[in-house]
Amino acid sequence: MRTISIGKQGFVSMREENCFYIDKTDFIREWWEAKDDVTLITRPRRFGKTLNISMLECFFSNKYAGRHDLFEGLSIWNREEYKKLQGTYPVIFLSFANVKGKNSKELRQGIVEAVAELYHQHTYLLKEDTLSSDEKTNFFAFSEYSNGTRNYEELSDTTIAHGIKRMSMYLERHFQKKVLIFLDEYDTPMQEAYIHKCWEEIAEFTRSLFNATFKTNPYLERGIMTGITRVSKESIFSDLNNLKVITTTSENYATAFGFTEKEVFASLEEAGMSGEQEQVKKWYDGFCFGSENDIYNPWSITNLLDEKEYKPYWAATSSNALVNNLIRTGNISIKKHMEDLLKGKSIHTEIDEQIVFESLEYNEQAVWSLLLAGGYLKVKKYTRHPRTLQKQYELVLTNFEVELMFESLIREWFGKSEGSYNDFIKSLLKGNTEEMNYYMNQVAMTTFSYFDTGKHPSGQMEPERFYHGFILGLLVECRDSYDIYSNRESGFGRYDILMKPLQKNLPAIIIEFKVHNPKKESSLADTVKAALQQIRDKAYDTELFATGIPKEQIRYYGFAFAGKQVLIGE
Repeated sequence: MRTISIGKQGFVSMREENCFYIDKTDFIREWWEAKDDVTLITRPRRFGKTLNISMLECFFSNKYAGRHDLFEGLSIWNREEYKKLQGTYPVIFLSFANVKGKNSKELRQGIVEAVAELYHQHTYLLKEDTLSSDEKTNFFAFSEYSNGTRNYEELSDTTIAHGIKRMSMYLERHFQKKVLIFLDEYDTPMQEAYIHKCWEEIAEFTRSLFNATFKTNPYLERGIMTGITRVSKESIFSDLNNLKVITTTSENYATAFGFTEKEVFASLEEAGMSGEQEQVKKWYDGFCFGSENDIYNPWSITNLLDEKEYKPYWAATSSNALVNNLIRTGNISIKKHMEDLLKGKSIHTEIDEQIVFESLEYNEQAVWSLLLAGGYLKVKKYTRHPRTLQKQYELVLTNFEVELMFESLIREWFGKSEGSYNDFIKSLLKGNTEEMNYYMNQVAMTTFSYFDTGKHPSGQMEPERFYHGFILGLLVECRDSYDIYSNRESGFGRYDILMKPLQKNLPAIIIEFKVHNPKKESSLADTVKAALQQIRDKAYDTELFATGIPKEQIRYYGFAFAGKQVLIGE
């Protein structure tokens, strides 16, 4: 078995050290023959985007001219015409992967650092007669920032926006050939800006940068951008009409990123793990690109080959902050759909692959679109509306690894309560109402507002957001002992929560939530009584009786809410 190198993203070192590598060099041919001016390719994180862009740089860049050893034995080297193309272009390769920050100032600084590093790499141009005195002054603006002698705040937005374009001009003049520009993880600043609520400033800033780099750049031969999402054209690509967009539903480059099942099974055989195919498929299969349905995440597979142990490798990498925020503070419908997904069911929705970050807080379709782009969901199938031909997608969780990731994420929601939530679950199963009240009030006090966006005109929090988050918590913590249902018809109405035991020695549980209404109830105790009365009047236990569970095995609870105060009664 070749050496498994975890985290190595540089093509050169991977090839020089004979590390485990699955040949993706046909991507070079496919992209070059497409002849698109600028290509945007979106794939989930840890899917080999950086390695593939590094591969492109090594193939095309004149910095690697004559490095035939890097490609010998790979598919691209079977084509004579491409042997002549290797090492013949000036190449600009940047990455925004490390552009992180809590405000627009920090994000702007991160972008400046990426561009300044580009200037640092080409300081040899200052020793030539290529640049005029004014151009050297512009060059120093970035290079001096790179070596710490200048503050980045001294650079104007216009100077920054034209920084890559100017470097293209310098390189084209020096090498007498137009440049190739590769920008990896272009959308990291956008996601950070959305999470930290500085979207508009960063969107305007990057719009100018991308326009100068990829649209009004006469020194550009071709360009590629990679990222996780396709940010809407109106947001940052309004001027780029030369952009070819490749998303997860596109047929182009369907096998260029990620491992096919054939590649995975061959790797398992090489590692002496051919008997693990079924288990590997359960854990890590399921990503879909175009019509290719069995794509595996490279990060998980390489880690599995290295450690020989099943873990949620991909789901545990990087930050899931955006996904966490969208599900946790999402509306009732989003949380109810998450219940279905965690139960192995599918959801049906239309998808708009142009992510509009501004609409994520109120457009549920945008949320599912982002989760699909991020690899958390996969397309099971789709149908077309008979008149509009609009696609209606059926989506499910991608695989078992992603399911475990969401379970971990939901457990973290209640981590703020310092164990009170787990203690509440124990007291619920024991039937100890006094303990239930104590621990539930601890949970509500520390986590209630955590589920709310805080943007409601009335200034009041929405108990429903906490309530449906609470249901997801029950679903995760009790799934081995109970089937948990919410908002389903039974008897003459819809109960809030019904917990049907999977073991005969466990009680069935029905829970009804009510928000205290001072006009109808004088106290929380009255609200509890009203909740319990509703359970009786609506005969919510009918469904349990139908499955043979006797009344004495059923517990009935009313939960009354007033702000962050909770009272539970039976």
